[in-house]
Amino acid sequence: MAESVRHYDVLVVGAGPAGLAAARAAASHGVRVGIVDAQARAGGQVWRHDVAHGAPPMARRALDILGAGQVEWLAQTQVTMAQSGWLLADSPAGPRELHYGSLVLATGARELLLPFPGWTLPGVTGAGGAQALAKQGWPLAGRRVVVAGSGPLLLASAATLRRHGARVLGIHEQASRRALASFALRLPRWPTKALQAAALQMQLAGIGYHAGSVVVGAYGDTQLREIEIEGPRGRHHIACDQLAVGYGLVPNTELAELLGCRLERSGAHPQVAVDALLRSSVANVFAAGEALGIGGRDSALVEGAIAGYMAAGGTDAAQALQSRRRQVRAFATELQRTFALDPRVHALAQDDTLVCRCEDVPLRALRGFNDPRDAKLASRCGMGACQGRICGTALAELGLGDAERFTDGGRRPPLFPVRLAALADSFTDDSQGIHP
Repeated sequence: MAESVRHYDVLVVGAGPAGLAAARAAASHGVRVGIVDAQARAGGQVWRHDVAHGAPPMARRALDILGAGQVEWLAQTQVTMAQSGWLLADSPAGPRELHYGSLVLATGARELLLPFPGWTLPGVTGAGGAQALAKQGWPLAGRRVVVAGSGPLLLASAATLRRHGARVLGIHEQASRRALASFALRLPRWPTKALQAAALQMQLAGIGYHAGSVVVGAYGDTQLREIEIEGPRGRHHIACDQLAVGYGLVPNTELAELLGCRLERSGAHPQVAVDALLRSSVANVFAAGEALGIGGRDSALVEGAIAGYMAAGGTDAAQALQSRRRQVRAFATELQRTFALDPRVHALAQDDTLVCRCEDVPLRALRGFNDPRDAKLASRCGMGACQGRICGTALAELGLGDAERFTDGGRRPPLFPVRLAALADSFTDDSQGIHP
């Protein structure tokens, strides 16, 4: 185990845009930097490696720092436990004890999936999940796909699916046409975003974009066959092979919570609380990107740089980016306002609709409980493989309890399933070991 004990001046958790920006900024101050990610390749969800098309130019420039030897890249390394000043992580090479002077949390976000009749059928995935599968080589050529839900992720997902050969039958956005028109009028305040939107429109030419449109059901026997859409003109059915439906993103705050960082709420979901220079409530722990609230790639890049500079002692460089951060966060606020979920989305699940897919728990099994913990103990909701990350988040969005009450993943280790051998080594080694 001694060879697996690493020491860094700055350790970054998460190798998406925020983490890569943080590592670059910290390394520019000449300190020893490590960056950790559970995936085999850096880039996060936004810049996930595309087996057919490679990485976009901006991603390639950000990834250059890993090849230049300026930072130590720890791939396929999953943080499972944490104590002040160090983390325990599991990797194919065995457990690693990662000590740090400063820590940057760039843990990103996960997709918000909301239950509706038929959402567990094979062929139904999240919008972001479908995009990830396509980039990893999932066969899509000729498949009829409908993209639905809410937010800009739908456009990015549809563009990726089409580029990989799918027949995208339409994009169904739950936000109203009026809300989208109002947003479009304000978009010129952010010229770069306006250009990105125009580029996506070109890529999606010929694909219908339907506002105020919600998937209310998915049907099939052992495979998705058709979906039911409710729009401004009523309900209709669409035959399809694949449904990619997602309702935005939710910050990953489990590691921050385990470290004792203060959280705050934006709507139903927690995010890491930081000051203007992205310092958390725990000394020498900084946070950036989606962990602070969903803001997109541009927010992640700016905040990653600020956090990286601060972690390396570069306060002046971090201060210089404050106005840029305010600008990109203002755009994120506009997105949240425009794509706020319609109450009818929250009402899609029926009594017999599965809410917890891991433990096959229907919505009716959770009704009548005042305390989410009581519901969990009675039904096993949140006790499956995802440890409440999907169902707990969905229930919080639906107003049926706090996500944290359906999972202990944010409060006690391990954060993720871990091999017994890794735990045994951490207790028998001559190093500090994990203490309860």
